Amino acid sequence: MTSVSLTTKPKNTPPITEAKRILENKFKFKTFKGQQQSIIETVLRGGDALVLMPTGGGKSLCYQIPAIIRSGTGIVICPLIALMHDQVHTLKQVGIRAAYLNSSLEWDEQSGVESDLIIGALDILYIAPERLVQERTLGLLSRCQISLFAIDEAHCVSQWGHDFRPDYRQLRILANRFPTIPRIALTATADARTLEDIATELSLVNAPRFISSFDRPNIRYTIVETDNVGVRERLWKFIDAEHKSDSGIVYCLSRKATEEIAVWLTSRGRRALAYHAGLSAEVRHAVQDRFLRDDRMIIVATVAFGMGIDKPNVRFVAHLSLPKSIEAYYQETGRAGRDGKASSAWMIYSLFDYTQQIQWIARSGGNKEFKKIQRSRLAALMSFCEGTTCRRQALLAYFGEHHEKKCNNCDNCICPPVVVDSTVWAQKALSAVYRTEQRFGMKYIIDVLHGKDIKRIKDNGHNYLSVFGIGQDIAQNTWRRVFRQLIARGFLAYDEQGYGTLQLTSASRPLLRGDITVNICENNYGTRSKTKRSRGAYLRIHNTS
Repeated sequence: MTSVSLTTKPKNTPPITEAKRILENKFKFKTFKGQQQSIIETVLRGGDALVLMPTGGGKSLCYQIPAIIRSGTGIVICPLIALMHDQVHTLKQVGIRAAYLNSSLEWDEQSGVESDLIIGALDILYIAPERLVQERTLGLLSRCQISLFAIDEAHCVSQWGHDFRPDYRQLRILANRFPTIPRIALTATADARTLEDIATELSLVNAPRFISSFDRPNIRYTIVETDNVGVRERLWKFIDAEHKSDSGIVYCLSRKATEEIAVWLTSRGRRALAYHAGLSAEVRHAVQDRFLRDDRMIIVATVAFGMGIDKPNVRFVAHLSLPKSIEAYYQETGRAGRDGKASSAWMIYSLFDYTQQIQWIARSGGNKEFKKIQRSRLAALMSFCEGTTCRRQALLAYFGEHHEKKCNNCDNCICPPVVVDSTVWAQKALSAVYRTEQRFGMKYIIDVLHGKDIKRIKDNGHNYLSVFGIGQDIAQNTWRRVFRQLIARGFLAYDEQGYGTLQLTSASRPLLRGDITVNICENNYGTRSKTKRSRGAYLRIHNTS
Protein backbone atom coordinates (compact mmCIF):
# COMPACT_ATOMS: atom_id res chain seq x y z
CA MET A 1 0.00 0.00 0.00
CA THR A 2 1.35 3.46 -0.91
CA SER A 3 0.63 6.78 0.72
CA VAL A 4 -2.14 9.01 -0.58
CA SER A 5 -1.70 12.53 -1.88
CA LEU A 6 -2.42 14.12 1.47
CA THR A 7 0.97 12.92 2.74
CA THR A 8 3.11 14.49 0.01
CA LYS A 9 5.61 17.20 0.87
CA PRO A 10 4.59 20.84 0.55
CA LYS A 11 5.95 22.58 -2.51
CA ASN A 12 7.18 25.69 -0.74
CA THR A 13 9.67 25.16 2.05
CA PRO A 14 9.63 27.97 4.64
CA PRO A 15 12.95 29.79 5.13
CA ILE A 16 15.20 29.17 8.11
CA THR A 17 14.22 32.60 9.37
CA GLU A 18 10.85 31.16 10.37
CA ALA A 19 12.66 28.45 12.32
CA LYS A 20 14.72 31.08 14.11
CA ARG A 21 11.57 33.01 14.97
CA ILE A 22 9.99 29.92 16.52
CA LEU A 23 13.21 29.13 18.36
CA GLU A 24 13.19 32.52 20.05
CA ASN A 25 9.45 33.10 20.51
CA LYS A 26 8.35 29.59 21.48
CA PHE A 27 11.42 27.98 23.01
CA LYS A 28 13.14 31.15 24.32
CA PHE A 29 16.56 30.45 22.79
CA LYS A 30 18.32 33.23 20.92
CA THR A 31 20.54 31.06 18.72
CA PHE A 32 20.78 27.50 17.51
CA LYS A 33 23.30 25.25 19.20
CA GLY A 34 25.87 23.12 17.39
CA GLN A 35 24.42 21.46 14.30
CA GLN A 36 20.77 22.19 15.09
CA GLN A 37 20.35 24.68 12.26
CA SER A 38 21.86 22.38 9.62
CA ILE A 39 19.65 19.49 10.74
CA ILE A 40 16.51 21.64 10.73
CA GLU A 41 17.31 23.03 7.27
CA THR A 42 17.74 19.48 5.96
CA VAL A 43 14.37 18.34 7.28
CA LEU A 44 12.61 21.53 6.16
CA ARG A 45 13.79 20.76 2.64
CA GLY A 46 12.16 17.34 2.92
CA GLY A 47 15.37 15.41 3.49
CA ASP A 48 16.07 12.54 5.84
CA ALA A 49 18.64 12.80 8.63
CA LEU A 50 20.50 10.60 11.11
CA VAL A 51 21.39 12.54 14.24
CA LEU A 52 23.82 11.57 16.98
CA MET A 53 23.68 14.29 19.62
CA PRO A 54 24.62 13.87 23.30
CA THR A 55 22.15 14.37 26.12
CA GLY A 56 21.49 18.07 26.59
CA GLY A 57 22.46 18.91 23.02
CA GLY A 58 18.91 19.86 21.98
CA LYS A 59 17.82 16.87 19.88
CA SER A 60 14.11 17.45 20.30
CA LEU A 61 14.22 20.89 18.67
CA CYS A 62 15.65 19.27 15.54
CA TYR A 63 12.28 17.67 14.81
CA GLN A 64 9.89 19.85 16.81
CA ILE A 65 10.63 23.04 14.89
CA PRO A 66 10.33 21.44 11.41
CA ALA A 67 7.11 19.71 12.53
CA ILE A 68 5.64 23.10 13.47
CA ILE A 69 6.69 24.75 10.20
CA ARG A 70 5.94 22.03 7.66
CA SER A 71 2.35 21.34 6.63
CA GLY A 72 0.73 18.52 8.53
CA THR A 73 1.47 16.75 11.80
CA GLY A 74 4.89 15.56 12.91
CA ILE A 75 4.79 11.97 14.14
CA VAL A 76 7.32 11.24 16.88
CA ILE A 77 8.07 7.60 17.72
CA CYS A 78 8.96 7.44 21.40
CA PRO A 79 9.60 4.32 23.56
CA LEU A 80 8.47 5.61 26.95
CA ILE A 81 5.03 6.77 28.08
CA ALA A 82 6.54 9.01 30.77
CA LEU A 83 8.73 10.70 28.18
CA MET A 84 5.73 11.31 25.92
CA HIS A 85 3.81 12.91 28.77
CA ASP A 86 6.71 15.19 29.68
CA GLN A 87 7.31 16.31 26.10
CA VAL A 88 3.64 16.99 25.38
CA HIS A 89 3.19 18.88 28.65
CA THR A 90 6.18 21.09 27.85
CA LEU A 91 5.04 21.76 24.28
CA LYS A 92 1.53 22.69 25.33
CA GLN A 93 2.91 25.20 27.82
CA VAL A 94 4.50 27.16 24.96
CA GLY A 95 1.38 27.04 22.79
CA ILE A 96 2.24 24.12 20.49
CA ARG A 97 -0.58 21.74 19.58
CA ALA A 98 0.76 18.42 20.83
CA ALA A 99 -0.74 15.11 21.92
CA TYR A 100 0.15 11.45 22.42
CA LEU A 101 -1.45 8.10 21.70
CA ASN A 102 -0.64 5.42 24.25
CA SER A 103 -2.22 2.97 26.66
CA SER A 104 -2.62 5.58 29.39
CA LEU A 105 -5.56 7.13 27.51
CA GLU A 106 -9.15 5.99 27.82
CA TRP A 107 -10.93 4.97 24.60
CA ASP A 108 -12.80 8.25 24.23
CA GLU A 109 -9.57 10.19 24.78
CA GLN A 110 -7.83 8.17 22.07
CA SER A 111 -10.73 8.82 19.71
CA GLY A 112 -10.45 12.55 20.40
CA VAL A 113 -6.74 12.56 19.57
CA GLU A 114 -7.33 10.61 16.37
CA SER A 115 -10.03 13.08 15.32
CA ASP A 116 -7.68 16.01 15.92
CA LEU A 117 -5.03 14.24 13.84
CA ILE A 118 -7.38 13.67 10.92
CA ILE A 119 -8.58 17.27 10.77
CA GLY A 120 -5.05 18.65 11.09
CA ALA A 121 -5.45 20.15 14.55
CA LEU A 122 -2.11 18.82 15.83
CA ASP A 123 1.44 20.01 15.20
CA ILE A 124 3.08 17.01 16.88
CA LEU A 125 1.81 13.56 17.88
CA TYR A 126 3.83 11.09 20.00
CA ILE A 127 3.28 7.36 19.42
CA ALA A 128 4.98 4.25 20.80
CA PRO A 129 6.65 2.00 18.20
CA GLU A 130 4.40 -0.93 19.11
CA ARG A 131 1.29 1.09 18.29
CA LEU A 132 2.66 2.76 15.19
CA VAL A 133 3.40 -0.47 13.32
CA GLN A 134 -0.14 -1.77 13.83
CA GLU A 135 -2.10 -1.82 10.58
CA ARG A 136 -4.88 0.25 12.11
CA THR A 137 -2.44 3.04 13.02
CA LEU A 138 -0.71 2.94 9.65
CA GLY A 139 -4.10 3.19 7.97
CA LEU A 140 -4.98 6.17 10.16
CA LEU A 141 -1.75 7.95 9.24
CA SER A 142 -2.36 7.32 5.55
CA ARG A 143 -5.56 9.36 5.82
CA CYS A 144 -3.73 12.34 7.34
CA GLN A 145 -1.23 14.94 6.27
CA ILE A 146 2.11 14.04 7.85
CA SER A 147 4.93 16.58 7.99
CA LEU A 148 7.70 14.23 9.16
CA PHE A 149 8.52 11.09 11.12
CA ALA A 150 10.95 11.47 14.03
CA ILE A 151 12.35 8.25 15.48
CA ASP A 152 13.62 9.18 18.94
CA GLU A 153 15.98 6.95 20.95
CA ALA A 154 16.92 5.36 17.63
CA HIS A 155 19.60 3.18 19.22
CA CYS A 156 16.71 0.94 20.33
CA VAL A 157 16.60 -0.39 16.76
CA SER A 158 20.06 -1.92 17.00
CA GLN A 159 20.97 -5.21 18.62
CA TRP A 160 24.35 -3.56 19.25
CA GLY A 161 22.66 -0.75 21.17
CA HIS A 162 22.37 -0.66 24.96
CA ASP A 163 18.56 -0.69 24.96
CA PHE A 164 17.52 -2.94 22.08
CA ARG A 165 13.76 -3.16 21.43
CA PRO A 166 12.64 -5.57 18.67
CA ASP A 167 9.57 -3.42 17.86
CA TYR A 168 11.87 -0.66 16.64
CA ARG A 169 13.07 -2.91 13.82
CA GLN A 170 9.60 -2.88 12.30
CA LEU A 171 9.89 0.87 11.78
CA ARG A 172 11.61 0.17 8.47
CA ILE A 173 8.05 0.01 7.15
CA LEU A 174 7.88 3.81 7.18
CA ALA A 175 10.27 4.09 4.25
CA ASN A 176 8.00 1.88 2.16
CA ARG A 177 4.59 3.12 3.25
CA PHE A 178 5.44 6.84 3.32
CA PRO A 179 8.35 7.30 0.87
CA THR A 180 7.84 11.05 0.41
CA ILE A 181 7.78 11.95 4.10
CA PRO A 182 11.14 12.99 5.65
CA ARG A 183 12.40 10.78 8.44
CA ILE A 184 14.81 11.86 11.14
CA ALA A 185 16.35 9.30 13.52
CA LEU A 186 17.94 10.61 16.71
CA THR A 187 19.98 9.12 19.53
CA ALA A 188 22.28 10.38 22.28
CA THR A 189 24.46 7.29 22.53
CA ALA A 190 25.74 5.12 19.71
CA ASP A 191 29.14 3.79 18.77
CA ALA A 192 30.11 3.32 15.11
CA ARG A 193 28.64 -0.19 14.87
CA THR A 194 25.34 0.87 16.38
CA LEU A 195 25.14 3.89 14.07
CA GLU A 196 25.61 1.67 11.01
CA ASP A 197 22.92 -0.69 12.26
CA ILE A 198 20.49 2.22 12.75
CA ALA A 199 21.12 3.45 9.20
CA THR A 200 20.61 -0.02 7.72
CA GLU A 201 17.56 -1.04 9.71
CA LEU A 202 15.73 2.26 9.17
CA SER A 203 16.70 2.61 5.48
CA LEU A 204 18.72 5.75 6.19
CA VAL A 205 21.99 4.59 4.62
CA ASN A 206 22.01 7.54 2.20
CA ALA A 207 20.77 10.11 4.72
CA PRO A 208 23.24 12.79 5.86
CA ARG A 209 24.68 12.13 9.31
CA PHE A 210 25.02 14.82 11.92
CA ILE A 211 27.41 13.71 14.64
CA SER A 212 28.10 16.06 17.53
CA SER A 213 30.99 15.92 19.95
CA PHE A 214 30.48 13.76 23.02
CA ASP A 215 32.73 15.95 25.13
CA ARG A 216 31.15 17.46 28.24
CA PRO A 217 34.14 19.36 29.68
CA ASN A 218 32.11 20.77 32.58
CA ILE A 219 31.54 17.28 34.03
CA ARG A 220 34.14 15.86 36.42
CA TYR A 221 34.29 12.06 36.23
CA THR A 222 35.14 10.15 39.39
CA ILE A 223 34.99 6.38 39.82
CA VAL A 224 35.81 4.61 43.07
CA GLU A 225 35.70 1.09 44.45
CA THR A 226 33.65 -0.02 47.39
CA ASP A 227 35.66 -0.49 50.57
CA ASN A 228 35.19 -1.01 54.28
CA VAL A 229 33.64 2.44 54.70
CA GLY A 230 30.48 1.35 52.87
CA VAL A 231 28.56 2.70 49.90
CA ARG A 232 26.24 5.01 51.85
CA GLU A 233 29.00 6.70 53.80
CA ARG A 234 31.08 7.17 50.67
CA LEU A 235 28.07 8.69 48.93
CA TRP A 236 27.46 11.02 51.85
CA LYS A 237 31.09 12.18 51.94
CA PHE A 238 30.87 12.99 48.25
CA ILE A 239 27.56 14.87 48.47
CA ASP A 240 28.38 16.69 51.70
CA ALA A 241 31.80 17.83 50.53
CA GLU A 242 31.08 18.67 46.91
CA HIS A 243 27.33 19.34 46.67
CA LYS A 244 26.13 20.34 50.10
CA SER A 245 23.00 22.11 48.83
CA ASP A 246 22.82 21.09 45.15
CA SER A 247 20.21 19.19 43.22
CA GLY A 248 21.25 15.78 41.94
CA ILE A 249 20.29 12.28 40.87
CA VAL A 250 21.40 9.08 42.59
CA TYR A 251 20.95 5.92 40.52
CA CYS A 252 20.37 2.52 42.15
CA LEU A 253 19.73 -0.89 40.60
CA SER A 254 16.66 -1.86 42.63
CA ARG A 255 13.41 -0.16 43.60
CA LYS A 256 13.95 -1.11 47.23
CA ALA A 257 17.37 0.55 47.25
CA THR A 258 15.97 3.82 45.89
CA GLU A 259 13.48 4.04 48.74
CA GLU A 260 16.01 3.11 51.41
CA ILE A 261 18.65 5.57 50.20
CA ALA A 262 16.07 8.37 49.89
CA VAL A 263 14.95 7.83 53.49
CA TRP A 264 18.57 7.67 54.65
CA LEU A 265 19.54 10.91 52.87
CA THR A 266 16.49 12.60 54.39
CA SER A 267 17.61 11.45 57.83
CA ARG A 268 20.95 13.18 57.16
CA GLY A 269 19.21 16.48 56.49
CA ARG A 270 18.84 16.48 52.70
CA ARG A 271 15.59 16.68 50.75
CA ALA A 272 15.38 13.39 48.86
CA LEU A 273 12.63 11.40 47.13
CA ALA A 274 12.54 7.97 45.52
CA TYR A 275 11.43 7.36 41.92
CA HIS A 276 10.91 4.01 40.22
CA ALA A 277 8.48 2.28 37.87
CA GLY A 278 6.66 0.58 40.74
CA LEU A 279 5.19 3.87 41.95
CA SER A 280 1.82 5.04 40.67
CA ALA A 281 1.73 7.46 37.78
CA GLU A 282 0.41 10.18 40.10
CA VAL A 283 3.28 9.73 42.56
CA ARG A 284 5.92 9.66 39.81
CA HIS A 285 4.50 12.83 38.30
CA ALA A 286 4.48 14.57 41.70
CA VAL A 287 8.08 13.54 42.40
CA GLN A 288 9.21 14.69 38.99
CA ASP A 289 7.39 18.00 39.32
CA ARG A 290 8.94 18.69 42.71
CA PHE A 291 12.38 17.84 41.38
CA LEU A 292 11.97 20.33 38.54
CA ARG A 293 10.90 23.11 40.93
CA ASP A 294 13.28 22.45 43.84
CA ASP A 295 16.92 23.39 43.26
CA ARG A 296 18.06 21.42 46.30
CA MET A 297 16.13 18.21 45.71
CA ILE A 298 17.88 14.86 45.30
CA ILE A 299 16.08 12.14 43.38
CA VAL A 300 17.10 8.55 44.17
CA ALA A 301 15.97 6.52 41.20
CA THR A 302 16.25 3.54 38.96
CA VAL A 303 17.12 4.25 35.34
CA ALA A 304 13.38 4.76 34.76
CA PHE A 305 14.03 8.37 35.74
CA GLY A 306 15.70 11.01 33.63
CA MET A 307 14.72 10.67 29.97
CA GLY A 308 13.19 13.88 28.73
CA ILE A 309 13.71 15.70 32.04
CA ASP A 310 14.73 19.23 31.17
CA LYS A 311 16.40 20.41 34.38
CA PRO A 312 19.56 22.28 33.43
CA ASN A 313 20.98 22.76 36.93
CA VAL A 314 21.41 19.15 38.03
CA ARG A 315 24.80 19.47 39.65
CA PHE A 316 25.64 15.80 40.14
CA VAL A 317 24.72 12.31 39.03
CA ALA A 318 25.84 9.47 41.29
CA HIS A 319 25.78 5.75 40.50
CA LEU A 320 25.78 3.33 43.43
CA SER A 321 26.54 0.37 41.16
CA LEU A 322 27.65 -0.35 37.61
CA PRO A 323 25.29 0.72 34.82
CA LYS A 324 24.70 -1.75 31.98
CA SER A 325 27.18 -0.26 29.52
CA ILE A 326 29.31 2.76 28.69
CA GLU A 327 26.43 4.04 26.56
CA ALA A 328 24.05 3.88 29.51
CA TYR A 329 26.66 5.49 31.78
CA TYR A 330 27.22 8.33 29.33
CA GLN A 331 23.52 8.95 28.83
CA GLU A 332 22.77 8.96 32.55
CA THR A 333 25.74 11.12 33.58
CA GLY A 334 24.82 13.51 30.77
CA ARG A 335 21.83 14.63 32.82
CA ALA A 336 24.23 16.62 35.00
CA GLY A 337 25.31 20.13 34.11
CA ARG A 338 23.17 20.70 31.06
CA ASP A 339 23.57 24.43 31.72
CA GLY A 340 27.29 24.09 31.07
CA LYS A 341 28.33 24.81 34.67
CA ALA A 342 30.68 22.63 36.72
CA SER A 343 29.05 19.33 37.68
CA SER A 344 30.01 15.86 38.86
CA ALA A 345 29.58 12.30 37.65
CA TRP A 346 30.46 10.07 40.59
CA MET A 347 30.27 6.28 40.64
CA ILE A 348 31.09 3.62 43.22
CA TYR A 349 31.20 -0.01 42.15
CA SER A 350 32.37 -3.47 43.08
CA LEU A 351 33.09 -6.75 41.34
CA PHE A 352 29.80 -8.01 42.78
CA ASP A 353 27.97 -5.49 40.54
CA TYR A 354 29.73 -6.99 37.55
CA THR A 355 29.00 -10.63 38.45
CA GLN A 356 25.39 -9.79 39.24
CA GLN A 357 24.86 -8.27 35.82
CA ILE A 358 26.62 -11.21 34.16
CA GLN A 359 24.08 -13.47 35.87
CA TRP A 360 21.18 -11.27 34.75
CA ILE A 361 22.40 -11.43 31.16
CA ALA A 362 22.70 -15.22 31.36
CA ARG A 363 19.14 -15.54 32.67
CA SER A 364 17.61 -13.05 30.24
CA GLY A 365 15.44 -14.09 27.34
CA GLY A 366 17.77 -12.86 24.61
CA ASN A 367 19.41 -15.15 22.07
CA LYS A 368 23.05 -16.21 22.24
CA GLU A 369 24.29 -13.38 20.01
CA PHE A 370 22.41 -10.74 22.00
CA LYS A 371 23.82 -12.03 25.28
CA LYS A 372 27.31 -11.97 23.80
CA ILE A 373 26.84 -8.34 22.85
CA GLN A 374 25.59 -7.44 26.33
CA ARG A 375 28.57 -9.15 27.98
CA SER A 376 30.91 -7.34 25.63
CA ARG A 377 29.41 -3.96 26.53
CA LEU A 378 29.57 -4.72 30.23
CA ALA A 379 33.21 -5.79 29.91
CA ALA A 380 34.02 -2.52 28.14
CA LEU A 381 32.46 -0.60 31.03
CA MET A 382 34.47 -2.62 33.55
CA SER A 383 37.64 -1.87 31.62
CA PHE A 384 36.74 1.82 31.63
CA CYS A 385 36.24 1.78 35.41
CA GLU A 386 39.56 0.03 36.01
CA GLY A 387 41.44 2.28 33.59
CA THR A 388 44.33 4.41 34.80
CA THR A 389 44.36 6.99 32.00
CA CYS A 390 42.28 10.15 31.56
CA ARG A 391 38.62 9.22 31.97
CA ARG A 392 37.46 11.73 29.37
CA GLN A 393 39.92 10.50 26.75
CA ALA A 394 38.81 6.90 27.33
CA LEU A 395 35.12 7.80 27.23
CA LEU A 396 35.40 9.79 24.03
CA ALA A 397 37.60 7.16 22.39
CA TYR A 398 34.87 4.59 22.97
CA PHE A 399 32.57 6.68 20.77
CA GLY A 400 35.26 7.16 18.16
CA GLU A 401 36.28 10.66 19.20
CA HIS A 402 39.95 11.19 20.01
CA HIS A 403 41.38 13.97 22.16
CA GLU A 404 45.15 14.30 22.50
CA LYS A 405 45.15 16.39 25.66
CA LYS A 406 44.19 15.10 29.09
CA CYS A 407 41.15 16.78 30.63
CA ASN A 408 42.62 17.57 34.07
CA ASN A 409 39.07 17.25 35.35
CA CYS A 410 38.76 13.59 36.32
CA ASP A 411 40.08 11.51 39.19
CA ASN A 412 42.86 9.92 37.12
CA CYS A 413 44.12 13.31 35.89
CA ILE A 414 43.88 15.18 39.19
CA CYS A 415 45.51 12.38 41.17
CA PRO A 416 47.18 9.85 38.84
CA PRO A 417 46.94 6.28 40.11
CA VAL A 418 50.06 4.41 41.15
CA VAL A 419 50.71 1.29 39.06
CA VAL A 420 53.07 -1.49 40.06
CA ASP A 421 54.50 -4.50 38.24
CA SER A 422 52.12 -7.25 39.29
CA THR A 423 53.09 -9.94 36.81
CA VAL A 424 53.89 -12.53 39.47
CA TRP A 425 50.63 -11.85 41.32
CA ALA A 426 48.70 -12.15 38.07
CA GLN A 427 50.43 -15.44 37.19
CA LYS A 428 49.58 -16.87 40.60
CA ALA A 429 45.93 -15.84 40.20
CA LEU A 430 45.66 -17.34 36.72
CA SER A 431 47.43 -20.52 37.80
CA ALA A 432 45.00 -20.94 40.69
CA VAL A 433 42.06 -20.63 38.30
CA TYR A 434 43.63 -23.23 36.00
CA ARG A 435 44.63 -25.68 38.76
CA THR A 436 41.11 -25.62 40.22
CA GLU A 437 39.82 -26.58 36.74
CA GLN A 438 38.10 -23.24 36.07
CA ARG A 439 35.06 -24.31 38.08
CA PHE A 440 35.07 -21.81 40.95
CA GLY A 441 34.48 -18.16 41.71
CA MET A 442 36.87 -15.51 42.92
CA LYS A 443 36.26 -15.94 46.65
CA TYR A 444 37.04 -19.65 46.56
CA ILE A 445 40.19 -19.14 44.50
CA ILE A 446 41.44 -16.46 46.90
CA ASP A 447 40.82 -18.88 49.78
CA VAL A 448 43.01 -21.42 47.95
CA LEU A 449 45.73 -18.83 47.40
CA HIS A 450 45.57 -17.92 51.09
CA GLY A 451 45.81 -21.58 52.07
CA LYS A 452 42.58 -21.51 54.05
CA ASP A 453 41.92 -24.59 56.17
CA ILE A 454 38.27 -25.05 55.20
CA LYS A 455 36.21 -28.16 54.53
CA ARG A 456 35.22 -27.35 50.95
CA ILE A 457 38.84 -26.97 49.86
CA LYS A 458 39.77 -30.23 51.57
CA ASP A 459 36.81 -32.06 50.05
CA ASN A 460 37.95 -30.98 46.61
CA GLY A 461 41.54 -31.96 47.34
CA HIS A 462 42.71 -28.47 46.51
CA ASN A 463 44.82 -28.26 49.66
CA TYR A 464 47.31 -30.51 47.81
CA LEU A 465 47.64 -28.21 44.80
CA SER A 466 50.90 -26.39 44.12
CA VAL A 467 49.01 -23.07 44.24
CA PHE A 468 47.60 -23.73 47.73
CA GLY A 469 48.88 -21.03 50.08
CA ILE A 470 51.20 -19.32 47.57
CA GLY A 471 49.38 -16.00 48.04
CA GLN A 472 48.96 -15.91 51.81
CA ASP A 473 51.30 -12.92 52.10
CA ILE A 474 48.95 -10.78 49.98
CA ALA A 475 45.89 -9.12 51.54
CA GLN A 476 42.44 -10.24 50.48
CA ASN A 477 41.53 -6.77 49.23
CA THR A 478 44.65 -6.77 47.08
CA TRP A 479 43.76 -10.14 45.60
CA ARG A 480 40.27 -8.88 44.79
CA ARG A 481 41.82 -5.91 43.01
CA VAL A 482 44.14 -8.23 41.05
CA PHE A 483 41.26 -10.43 39.91
CA ARG A 484 39.08 -7.44 39.06
CA GLN A 485 41.76 -5.93 36.85
CA LEU A 486 42.55 -9.25 35.19
CA ILE A 487 38.87 -9.49 34.31
CA ALA A 488 38.78 -5.90 33.08
CA ARG A 489 41.77 -6.51 30.82
CA GLY A 490 40.37 -9.68 29.36
CA PHE A 491 42.73 -12.26 30.92
CA LEU A 492 39.82 -13.79 32.84
CA ALA A 493 36.11 -14.05 32.09
CA TYR A 494 33.04 -15.33 33.85
CA ASP A 495 31.22 -18.36 32.48
CA GLU A 496 28.41 -17.63 30.04
CA GLN A 497 25.86 -19.56 32.09
CA GLY A 498 26.00 -17.03 34.91
CA TYR A 499 27.27 -19.35 37.65
CA GLY A 500 30.02 -16.92 38.62
CA THR A 501 32.94 -19.24 37.83
CA LEU A 502 36.13 -17.74 36.45
CA GLN A 503 37.71 -19.04 33.26
CA LEU A 504 40.94 -18.31 31.42
CA THR A 505 40.81 -16.55 28.08
CA SER A 506 43.23 -16.96 25.19
CA ALA A 507 44.85 -13.67 26.25
CA SER A 508 46.04 -15.32 29.48
CA ARG A 509 48.46 -17.73 27.77
CA PRO A 510 51.30 -15.27 27.02
CA LEU A 511 50.96 -13.85 30.52
CA LEU A 512 51.26 -17.31 32.09
CA ARG A 513 54.27 -18.09 29.88
CA GLY A 514 55.97 -14.87 30.95
CA ASP A 515 55.96 -13.43 27.43
CA ILE A 516 54.23 -10.28 28.66
CA THR A 517 54.12 -8.33 31.89
CA VAL A 518 51.20 -6.62 33.55
CA ASN A 519 51.05 -3.52 35.72
CA ILE A 520 48.14 -3.24 38.12
CA CYS A 521 46.77 -0.10 39.71
CA GLU A 522 47.13 0.18 43.45
CA ASN A 523 44.07 0.79 45.62
CA ASN A 524 42.39 3.88 44.15
CA TYR A 525 41.26 5.44 47.39
CA GLY A 526 44.31 5.77 49.54
CA THR A 527 47.70 5.11 47.98
CA ARG A 528 47.78 7.11 44.79
CA SER A 529 50.11 9.96 45.59
CA LYS A 530 52.86 10.71 48.05
CA THR A 531 52.89 14.47 47.69
CA LYS A 532 50.86 16.60 50.04
CA ARG A 533 49.46 18.71 47.21
CA SER A 534 48.34 15.73 45.13
CA ARG A 535 46.96 13.99 48.19
CA GLY A 536 44.87 17.05 48.99
CA ALA A 537 43.54 17.21 45.45
CA TYR A 538 42.76 13.51 45.62
CA LEU A 539 40.84 13.86 48.85
CA ARG A 540 38.80 16.68 47.39
CA ILE A 541 37.79 14.39 44.55
CA HIS A 542 37.26 11.19 46.50
CA ASN A 543 36.22 12.66 49.83
CA THR A 544 38.02 10.06 51.88
CA SER A 545 39.22 10.56 55.40
